[in-house]
Amino acid sequence: MNRALTYDDVNIVPKYSELESREKVKLNTRFTKNTELSIPIVASPMDTITEYDMALEMMNRGGAGIVHRFMSIDEQVDIIKKLKQVSGINVEILDSPICAAVGVTGDYLERSQELFKNGCNVLLIDVAHGHHKLVGEAIEEIKTRLSTIEVIAGSVATGEACEYLCEKGADAVRVGIGNGSLCETRIRTGVGIPQVFAIIDCVAIADTYSVPVIADGGVRNIGDVCKGLACGADSIMLGSLLSGTKETPGTIEKIGKWPNEQLHKKYRGSASLDSKKSRGHNKNVEGNHKVIPYKGKVKRIINDIQDGIRSSFSYVGANTMDEFHSKVELMEVTMAGNLEGKPHLLTT
Repeated sequence: MNRALTYDDVNIVPKYSELESREKVKLNTRFTKNTELSIPIVASPMDTITEYDMALEMMNRGGAGIVHRFMSIDEQVDIIKKLKQVSGINVEILDSPICAAVGVTGDYLERSQELFKNGCNVLLIDVAHGHHKLVGEAIEEIKTRLSTIEVIAGSVATGEACEYLCEKGADAVRVGIGNGSLCETRIRTGVGIPQVFAIIDCVAIADTYSVPVIADGGVRNIGDVCKGLACGADSIMLGSLLSGTKETPGTIEKIGKWPNEQLHKKYRGSASLDSKKSRGHNKNVEGNHKVIPYKGKVKRIINDIQDGIRSSFSYVGANTMDEFHSKVELMEVTMAGNLEGKPHLLTT
């Protein structure tokens, strides 16, 4: 039986560095086989995370936002049209990938074609279990009909599954099963692999196909973003860290009485009962929902994440993502070691 580790089980080992300034660290990374990002941050295709405002802000910041699929084709296409229009007049985001999610059943082919026709150049096949016949068939069908579009496939958590998707023609692989902040897959099914083990296992295979890996889930703080990259991931997909911000879909709600009201926004998993009911379903619930304190503009969070990644790079003497991947080393830590790393005065 394999021993599998997750983010809290490891730390990054500090190494000799000659970096003069953390500000000079370059965070450019591969997103798919043929597209790059200026920062390794991707907004998750959840219905409380990414629609037009989040996707546009991520493009402006050098990352990517994947427009969720839990809406009509026309609604999703309208968002893509607006993003395409903005990118066409903004030189700084002209080459940014315009991304949207699709499923593998129902109208997914029609949805894919309409999205592509209106400016989408990266599709994410958004299903819980990517090591599946329907996912392989969807990759082949989309790539055959839309020859220039790139396809991100997942989610998977094993090297075997990663190889299956790469063989089918995936241009990037999404890694992470049962580790989202609102995900109940492991509680309800017992299925899942700790994220550090899953990323390392998948990266070992994806590298042989020159396919980038997007690590999704399990991130509770900026340090976890750095650890995901240290495992070999090319970018990190975020949901909870971006939740509750101005750019997320949904209304800002007031809770409490004046003058002590607090502002909140809803955050829910795509497999939550709350999300499924809004789509007319109520079975196979494997997620939850939560009310999140309002965080303001997402740019503050993105800037904090970038600063954290640059600092992490400097601790191992890396100027670029490639250098970080080649130099970084992870060390397993005990529970006591994990607790030692938390601010002590805040835990007493």
